[in-house]
Amino acid sequence: MTRRPLAPFPDSIAELGSAGDAGALAPYSDPAYYEKTYKARRHDVDFYVRLARESGGPVLEYGAGNGRVTLPIARAGVAVHGVDLSRSMLDHLAEKLAHEPPQVRARVGFTHGDMRSVALEGAAFPLVIAPFNAFLHLYERADVERFLARVRAHLAPGGRFVFDISLPQPRDLARDPDRPVGAPRLRHPTTGELVRSTERFEYDPIRQLLLIETRFTPEQGEPWSVPLTHRQFFPGEVEALLHYNGFSDILLQSDFSDEPAHADTDFVVVSARPA
Repeated sequence: MTRRPLAPFPDSIAELGSAGDAGALAPYSDPAYYEKTYKARRHDVDFYVRLARESGGPVLEYGAGNGRVTLPIARAGVAVHGVDLSRSMLDHLAEKLAHEPPQVRARVGFTHGDMRSVALEGAAFPLVIAPFNAFLHLYERADVERFLARVRAHLAPGGRFVFDISLPQPRDLARDPDRPVGAPRLRHPTTGELVRSTERFEYDPIRQLLLIETRFTPEQGEPWSVPLTHRQFFPGEVEALLHYNGFSDILLQSDFSDEPAHADTDFVVVSARPA
């Protein structure tokens, strides 16, 4: 990772919230840090692998990144094609694929591009997925509509679209942006340095955008920060967006289980089919 001082990053969420800007790409510029941070996150991986097996494949995955979900699907014997806007994450996926058996490598394809516009000509998938908040990088209604049009275009007849989003948490939306939250010290996997980190939360209630800015301070050298912006979608809003963009059989479930979404849900799992 190329360490950056705090100054070049936007000071306010007012400067963020566009597809492909720093808040959408910076969190994925360091695959090693991403992999270390989410290494223990397995419940969603197991869920999507099960869906992939049930579908028979092939699977289209939006937000494939460096293969956290992609590779387990391929190892389970199902073909999968990933789409991602982060070149660094896809480069890391390619590096990891080189160490996989030939039969696994043969099941994986990927495309670098914008999920709102990538067109895989002639491809039809019984299952399309967008794991781990990929949907939250659709900041405006027009972004959502363009993306859902691509999903519909790539679904096979009777196919299913499944994605998960974190449920907006009032405590995060109400945090004071001038009072960062401390996190434990860690050894950064890319720089090898011991760093302290803090998270600063800033919410724009009109655009429903949440900025989570992680600031890293090494014991020596200059600090740097990484902004992440997520559109906050409320469950009824997601259901309406899907309905008015040509989807039906819409289900909202809780935390990768068969339970309906409820007040204590962390991640809402959304499933829908083309109307």
